[in-house]
Amino acid sequence: MLVYTACSGACILLGGLVGCLRRLGPAWLDRELRHSVMAFGGGVLVSAVALVLVPEGSRHLGAAWPAALAFVCGGLAFFALERFMGLHRAEMPQFGALLLDYMPESLALGGLFASGAASAPLLAVLIGLQNLPEGFNAYRELRGLRRLPGIVILLLMAALVPMGPVLGAVGWFYAQDHPALLGAVMLFAAGGIVYLLFQDIAPQSRLERHWAPALGAVLGFAIGLLGELLLVH
Repeated sequence: MLVYTACSGACILLGGLVGCLRRLGPAWLDRELRHSVMAFGGGVLVSAVALVLVPEGSRHLGAAWPAALAFVCGGLAFFALERFMGLHRAEMPQFGALLLDYMPESLALGGLFASGAASAPLLAVLIGLQNLPEGFNAYRELRGLRRLPGIVILLLMAALVPMGPVLGAVGWFYAQDHPALLGAVMLFAAGGIVYLLFQDIAPQSRLERHWAPALGAVLGFAIGLLGELLLVH
């Protein structure tokens, strides 16, 4: 579990390192690639919600109404946090999405491993796959909006890496004895991710008369679907 959570967190730093590259080809290619990477991460997030977080969270929580309530509370909580950041002029959609979904997902991942769920490695892979583009876009965002030095951004991302194993350990030791809490955390995270997808990631990934971002989202979801089908069969 610690290895899986550490590797998924390290993908944040890896994405940031790729984001250090000044330009990945001509200006039009660099712009389209950034939007496509953003959309790919959105597709992976959708697959994590649809294939792991909601099914596993519902199974652990059991009852329908509490499950729906946890999902809605997640969306409302992420809205409130983003609104708070906006009021304090600290809007950083990509970095905020990275941080807000990484924490509850790592907590849920630890609980999944403790419960012996077969989908735990798949969720770890999906978290890593989404952290790569989120790290890439968060680096570009912090360089553009906050004008932070590159080394400071990379050190900040490196500091986030051990957060995954720490939260995973909390989930391992606590959530395994409280399956309803584990289910609520997973559904809470799913609700927050869906809010972030429609509020920040999907609108920013669109480009006029360009289709690569939309295809990137399809590819991201397809990778999650492939992992789920390989797991089942």
